[in-house]
Amino acid sequence: MMHRITDMAPRKAALIAGYGYLLIFVLAIFANFFVRTRLIEQNDAAATFGNIVQSESLFRLGLVAFLVVFIADIVVAWALYVLFKAVSQEISLLTAWFRLVYTAFLGVGVIFFFVVLQLVSGASYLTALGQSTLDAQAQLSLDAFNYAWLIGLVAFGIHLMLLGYLMLASRAASRVLGVLLVVAGAAYVVDTAAHGLLANYADYETAFLMIVAVPSVVAELAFTVWLLARGGRQQEAAVTESSCALASQAC
Repeated sequence: MMHRITDMAPRKAALIAGYGYLLIFVLAIFANFFVRTRLIEQNDAAATFGNIVQSESLFRLGLVAFLVVFIADIVVAWALYVLFKAVSQEISLLTAWFRLVYTAFLGVGVIFFFVVLQLVSGASYLTALGQSTLDAQAQLSLDAFNYAWLIGLVAFGIHLMLLGYLMLASRAASRVLGVLLVVAGAAYVVDTAAHGLLANYADYETAFLMIVAVPSVVAELAFTVWLLARGGRQQEAAVTESSCALASQAC
């Protein structure tokens, strides 16, 4: 006889999502600011190539960090779906799908890190390209990573906006947190659109960085704290009250 697998408790799903978010924060900060920013020299492909050759182990650690983020994002997408499906199964599923699309683009981007590793490997067949070509190819691969991730961030931004809507609809937290998630998501979408529309985006890069970074860091950190401290408690309380009411009626 087959037994039905019980659904995961909302509180447990919230904790999984919260710890997943913490892992993503730590690894994404390391991979972005201690690896990419440290090794990549803007407008100097030769210097970037040299930095990666000299710090190949660090570059590999950054690659692995992105791979772990890739896996963690899948788990977080699933856990958030479980947490919010009682609010709206359709919108919760759509929210998860947008995060998975973003995650897929991140995975595609990491492929270009492997390409860079091949270019700096010193394999004999690469001598046919010449050093200047190797420098340019490595820089182009790193740029391709950025563009793949940038496109993915549109999907991630929509994910955050839908997540904010679910927070508002569930009334499980303050409306401020839901609004912050919507604003952070919109900032991601606007930034990617600006990359495509503005030929002189570099002139406004610092301003756009602040537009994206401030609301996203505040909103996602606050959301992580909420997941770990309170996420799922209201849903479980509602289920308990409903069960008690049904039990009373049965008696």
